[in-house]
Formats: sequence, C-alpha cells, structure tokens
Amino acid sequence: MSFDNTPFQPRLGVSRRQVLKGMGAASSLPLIGGFAPAFASNSDGRVVVIGGGFGGATAAKYLKRANPNLAVTLVEPARTFYTCPFSNLYLGGLREMSKIAHGYDELRDRYGVEVVHTLAQDLDPDSHTVSLANGDTLHYDKLVLSPGIDIRWNALEGYDEAAAELVPHAWKAGPQTELLRRQLEGMEDGGTFVLVAPENPFRCPPGPYERASMVAHYLSQHKPSSKVLILDAKDNFSKQGLFTSGWEQLYGDSIEWVGLSGDGRVTRVDAENREVETEFGTVHRADVLNVVPPQKAGWIAERAGVTDDSGWVPVKPETFESQQVADIYVVGDATVAAPMPKSGFCANAQAKVAAAAIVASLRGDSAPDPYWSNTCYSLIGPEYGISVAGVYRIQDGVIAEVEGSGGLSPSDASPEIRQMEAEYAVGWYNAICQDTWGTDA
Repeated sequence: MSFDNTPFQPRLGVSRRQVLKGMGAASSLPLIGGFAPAFASNSDGRVVVIGGGFGGATAAKYLKRANPNLAVTLVEPARTFYTCPFSNLYLGGLREMSKIAHGYDELRDRYGVEVVHTLAQDLDPDSHTVSLANGDTLHYDKLVLSPGIDIRWNALEGYDEAAAELVPHAWKAGPQTELLRRQLEGMEDGGTFVLVAPENPFRCPPGPYERASMVAHYLSQHKPSSKVLILDAKDNFSKQGLFTSGWEQLYGDSIEWVGLSGDGRVTRVDAENREVETEFGTVHRADVLNVVPPQKAGWIAERAGVTDDSGWVPVKPETFESQQVADIYVVGDATVAAPMPKSGFCANAQAKVAAAAIVASLRGDSAPDPYWSNTCYSLIGPEYGISVAGVYRIQDGVIAEVEGSGGLSPSDASPEIRQMEAEYAVGWYNAICQDTWGTDA
C-alpha cells in the first residue's frame, strides 16, 4: 500500500511527501543496506524466534529473506494468530474474527521457516537452549523474543484471571474479544458500557479510545439509548483532541471520558457485580464492564532474565539486543523503546532492524544504522479515521523521533479526508499483514 496520499499534519514545515517517504523506511529496510542477501557459509547459524505476532513472524520471515541458509525456527502455540489491530472493529460490528485471523503457511512453505506450534516453557541463556512444552530442546546461536504483553494480575484489586472471565480485558485478541462482543450484544438498551483505561505504558496507546468509539458506533446502531463511560488513570491520551472532537460529532454526549484529575483512576474491581471503585471512593456500576489492566512483558521474557524492575525489557537501541543477556533480541510490545509506542507497526519495524543486526553479527559484520517508522490509524466511525505518524533514528545513543518527521491528522479535516483516512486504515492493515504473514483481510 502506498501512503503518499495519507492526510496528516507535519510539523516544522516538512512536506507530507518527505515524511511519508520516511514512514516507508520500515518496510523497505530489509531490501537495502544491511539486508543484502548473504549466502556465504560463514553467515549460516541457528536462530530461534519465540512469538508469532507482528514482531516474531516478521523477524522469522526477514531473517530467511536475508539469508535463506539460516536455520530459523518459529515457536508459537497458536496455529491462528488474531491481531489486536482491527479487533475493535469486530466489537463495533464492522469485521468478523475470521478477518483478523492469520496463519503461518507462507513462512513455512515459501521461506522455509520451521514453525513449531507449542509453548516455549523455559530457556537457558548460558547453554543457548530453549525448552519446549512438547519435550523438545532447541539450540540457538541467536534468539529473538517477541512475547507481547502479559496482564499484571491483581495490580487492580480484585482483577485476577478468574475476574477476567466475567469482566474481560480483551487486550489479547481471541476468546476474550469474543466474550466482550457477546456481552455487548446481550446488553439492554439504555445500559452503560464502562471501559477502564490504564496508566502508561501499555499496548496500543490509542486502543482504549478507538474501542470506546467502536462500541459507541455499535450502540448507536442497535442500542441507541445506551452510553459509554471511560474511566482513565491518565489526564492525557494519544490523539486526545482528535478523538474527543470525533466523539462529539458522531455520538454527541453518549461517550463520557473521566481522567485522573476527575477521579477516573480505578483502584478496585468487583467482577461479580460489574462494579469498579475509583481512587476517591466513587463506585460505578456497569452493564458491560471492560477492564484494560496494567501490563508487563510476556512472561517468557522474565524467565529469560531480560526484564528490569519495570517489568519491561530494556534493549540496545542499535540492534534491539537485550541490554542484560547477550544473543537475545527482543522486539515488539515487551520492549522499552520510547518514544516509539507499543504498536504492531513498531513491532514489525523493530523486527526488521533486529533481523538485519543478527544477519550482520553472524557473518562478523557491524549492524547497519537503524531507523524505524510508525503510523497508527484509529477509527472513530466507519467513515471517520484519524492517524499519527513518526520516524525514529538513533540520536546521542538513544532512540529519538526525527524532528519534524511526524504529525497528527489535521484537526479541521473535512469529512472527505476523514473518510479517506478510514479507507487508508484498511489498506494499512492489509499491507502490514501481507508483509508479516503473507495474508490480508
């Protein structure tokens, strides 16, 4: 998909075409510079990739694209991966689960990745081995972890794994998403959908607010007397002005957002009664309650010894190798890579940088200079899209957004522009899924 016509507002006078040329860098990176194919025998090696989402599947694919002689094994328990991007559209009645489902045939059949559908139970960085639930042991020269996120159970009082079966988080697409959809469909007209949004950092910063939008769209079509209440542990959120303006235009006063300063921070969950209590003791009762809880890196990252006290994984910005354990590279939502957000696009871009660094390291070369791009579309309505974009490079030893490289959709965009962005969102989703798994919607 070309983004040359994507509407947004660049900063500091940089032209839209210049910025979008940079945004395409993540997709083109594996084809240039450090990703020239390397077929020499001294560049062969064994790479194990754990996790088959946007980060892991991309890493496995681009490792083999760079050097088909590498032995690459992808470990992913699920045979079908459901994407968090566009799962909110399922809640809004705009897409079915089958349209956010992706498999691994292309990785296996076209690129020669060995795909093992089992759980990686443990790993030993000293012996460079991974222990699998099926009893097998894999040896690696380099390891890529793309474990996504896990929930910090009981970080909110009362919200544990049992509570999530009554009050879903749906922050991992799949059965939780389907449960939330069933609850939404079963809600009486005139009811209240309460969404609890967490403090930063968490997976997909605009996600809760797109979810509120898609739920409001569904309610406007099927339960028009209902409302959405967002209780937020923050006073600011991604694309806030664009979201609130869109809510007012499309849904009037049916979406209410309460931030931290307004006593929006939830501290206790009563899943049985679908109630939450805020910091100052206010109790809210929901007809449908969706709790997006605090998060951390997927549990295998902790087992690998690559997490720090924050629960996330610090990485070397040039390569995304762990700062704490050699030969383990970590990409995607599990990492600490600010100002890059925890998004599918960033996971895909980070995976390509890590793959390039691994290929270079195995053949005794220095890693190429990295750069990344991110674009994040959100739908407020079926024909109302908004976006944010950015390009990132290493500056003074850390990841930094390139000055003037990004921007938001214009706040005063016409309905035609909003509709175009909604169409671009679909094109973006199809393109990145093709790039990752070889399948689209």
